[in-house]
Amino acid sequence: MTERIRDLAHLSHVELYTPKPEESLAYFRELLGMEVAGERGDAVYLRGFGDYERSSLKLTAAGQPGIGHLAYRTLSPEALARRVAALEAAGVEGAWIDGDLGHGPSYSFLDPDGHRLELFWESDRYEPPPELRPALKNQPQRYPGRGAGVRHLDHVNFLAVDPAENRAFGEEHLGLRLTEQIVLDDGSEAGVWLASNQKSYDLTYTRDMTGTRGRLHHLAFFVDQREDVLRAADIFLEAGIVMESGPHKHAIQQTFFLYTWEPGGNRIEVCSGGYLIFDPDHEPIVWTQTERAKGQAWGMQTVATFHVKGTPPVPQEAELLAAAGH
Repeated sequence: MTERIRDLAHLSHVELYTPKPEESLAYFRELLGMEVAGERGDAVYLRGFGDYERSSLKLTAAGQPGIGHLAYRTLSPEALARRVAALEAAGVEGAWIDGDLGHGPSYSFLDPDGHRLELFWESDRYEPPPELRPALKNQPQRYPGRGAGVRHLDHVNFLAVDPAENRAFGEEHLGLRLTEQIVLDDGSEAGVWLASNQKSYDLTYTRDMTGTRGRLHHLAFFVDQREDVLRAADIFLEAGIVMESGPHKHAIQQTFFLYTWEPGGNRIEVCSGGYLIFDPDHEPIVWTQTERAKGQAWGMQTVATFHVKGTPPVPQEAELLAAAGH
């Protein structure tokens, strides 16, 4: 058995595009309770109170919603060099780019579906201003007491034409570990859940029913307990935010969830729970088509939009939803 690559430390940050930057900023700051950690050009950088790095979300003004890039921090400078060498040896086209606010130079490349990924090592540890300095020195920032109070960026779900192709890419070139997957009756993989560390997943690929490449399904932010997810639902209700699904519990990964649409048009999840994997011989959990047809953990069926809509939006979405009677 070949020893698994362990060069990635964790999911660091995501760049999200929004055509309504002021409204999206209010959503993340006032409703999720994130703090602004800096601004540069058309971008605002935000953080959860438990993020040790300067920011975990780069919110960039753009013509349409969607994903800019996803970034992983490596375990060391040597680990970064190894991953870049492996990508280049495999013929993956990439390039070094200058650092962004809060981190140093990064290596930028595309996954097989066309999502942009970045790897970097140099990172600024967050230094809170006096008003956000916590009482306990082992906490990066004071709890904001505002909105849902998200602790950190939890995971990213990409849509992909072929989840299996992207799963193999992540395993072979990045060292990501498959923890759970959906395998349909025809043998194809409809969804894959990948992890860079002992957290059970931080990157997911699910099938894009529209056949479009490079789209985002959702970003997820973690809160401490289920009650925080329920409180978030009340906060979103009062703010007039559209809630697509939940609160409920996923069967896969066992996270307690609530999906909303932020004003810029991107799907955002507030979640809690999940599990850690300490077993070095962990075998991926495989869910069948019949098992997934039963719905979520407590039997709620997944809404039709969840399998079709993503960002940026495409015309095929309306056709598929109409065919589903939605």
